[in-house]
Amino acid sequence: MRHTLAFRLTLWYALIFTLSSLCAFLIFYAVISYVIQGRTDRRMLNEVDEISSLLSLKGVSDVKTTMVLEAESDGVDQVFFRLLTPEGDEIHTSNMASWRDVGVARTALHRIAGGERRVFETLTLPKRLHKVRLVYGTIGPGKILQIGQSLEEDERFLEIFREIFGITMVIIIFFSGLIGWFMAKRALSGIEEVTSTALDISKGDFDRRVRVRGKNDEIEKLTMTFNTMLDRIHVLMTELREVTDNIAHDLRSPITRIRGLAETTLTSGRSQEEYEAMAAQTLEECDRLINTVNTTLEISESEAGAADLRRQRVDLSLVARGACDLFQVIAEDKGIAMTCLAPDTCFISGDLQRLQRMVANLLDNALKYTLPQGSVEISIREGEKEVSLSVTDKGIGISRADLPYIFDRFFRCDPSRSKPGAGLGLSLARAIARAHGGDIAVTSLPDQGSIFTVTFPQTPFTH
Repeated sequence: MRHTLAFRLTLWYALIFTLSSLCAFLIFYAVISYVIQGRTDRRMLNEVDEISSLLSLKGVSDVKTTMVLEAESDGVDQVFFRLLTPEGDEIHTSNMASWRDVGVARTALHRIAGGERRVFETLTLPKRLHKVRLVYGTIGPGKILQIGQSLEEDERFLEIFREIFGITMVIIIFFSGLIGWFMAKRALSGIEEVTSTALDISKGDFDRRVRVRGKNDEIEKLTMTFNTMLDRIHVLMTELREVTDNIAHDLRSPITRIRGLAETTLTSGRSQEEYEAMAAQTLEECDRLINTVNTTLEISESEAGAADLRRQRVDLSLVARGACDLFQVIAEDKGIAMTCLAPDTCFISGDLQRLQRMVANLLDNALKYTLPQGSVEISIREGEKEVSLSVTDKGIGISRADLPYIFDRFFRCDPSRSKPGAGLGLSLARAIARAHGGDIAVTSLPDQGSIFTVTFPQTPFTH
C-alpha cells in the first residue's frame, strides 16, 4: 500500500499541512511571546515612573513604604523592589526572602551611568523553575530602582499554549491524513477507471471506453486522450484485419498458380514448348509477387520519411505529357479520349522516377474505371504557393462508403477483386506526394467520375 500513488499523495498532503501548521504555530508563538514580554516590560516601566514621581513629590520615606506595599500586593514571591545607590549599595528593599539569589548586575549599573535611563535584563537561575525579568531605572539623583518580576505566569500561559497546540497538531495530522486520503482517492478515481478499462481491453474487450464525466480537468483530458487512442487502435486493428485478408487473397492467387504449374510439370509429360510456357508463367507470377512486396516496402518507406528521394529540377508538365503519350495507346484501345492540359513548363523539386510513377498510377487507375466512350484529362495549374496536378475521368465514380478508404493499402472498390492490380497504386501515389511535401485529394460521384488532385509546394525556380 505504501507504494501506491494515493498513499504517497496522502502522505505529502499530511506532511505539507503539518509543516504549514507548525510554521503558523512558530510565528504565532513568537508573536504571543513578544506581546506578553512587551506587556510585562510596560507594567514594570510604569512602576518605575510612578515611584520616580513619588520620590520627587513626597520623598524617600514614602517610596520605601510604597515599595513594600506594592510587593505585598502583587505577591512577595512574584515581584520585588530594590532601591540602590549608583555603586549598587542597597538603600531599601521590599521583602527579599524569595529573591536572595538575585543580585545586582554591574553591567546594568554601568549602562545607567553611561546615560541609559532604563535597562532590562532576563535571568535564568539554577534554583528557579521560572525566569526573572529585571529592570533598572534612575528615579532621582543618586538613586536607582531595581524591580524584579517572576515570569511564572507568562511561562505557564505559553506552556498551556504549547500543550493545546500539541493536541491540536495530533488532531490536524489525523484529519489532514483522512482528508488527504479522500481527496487522493477522489482525484485518482479517473485513473483507476482508466486502469480498469485497460485491463478489460487486455482481456479482449476492445469495445470498452472510459466514462467521460465532463469535469474538464487533467484526468478528464487523460480520459479523452485514452478514448481517442482506443478509437484509433480499433480503427487500425480493423484496417489491419482487412489488409491481412486482402494480402492473403492477392498473394494466395499467384502462389496457387505457381504451385499448380509446378505440380503439372512434375506429374505429366509435356513437350519442350509447353515446359517453356509454364516456366514463363511461373516467372510472371513471381514477378507479380516481387512487385507487390517492393511496392508495399516503397509505400512504407515513403510514409515513414525514409525514402531516398533523388531531388532535382523536374518539369512536371513534361512528366504529364510523357505519361499521357505512354497511356494513349491503351486509351485508344478502350475507346477513351485522353487529353493533357499543361503549361509549356512547370518546374518543381522532386524525384523524377517517383513522380513519373505517381502520375502513371493515377492515369492507370482512371483508365481502369472509365468505360468506353468516356474521357480522361490530366491538367496542371500553377498558383502563388503551390502547383496542382489533376487527373479527371468520366468513369464509374466512387461510392460515398468507399471514398474514405481508397488510399489504404490493398483496398479495392471492386469487392470481387476481378480487375487486375493489387490495390496499391493510389496508396503509392499518396505516399510519393507526401514524401515531396504535398498531398493528394479526391472528389467523386457515382456514375459521374472522379477528380484526383495532387498539390506540391511552389519552388524557387518556377520557370
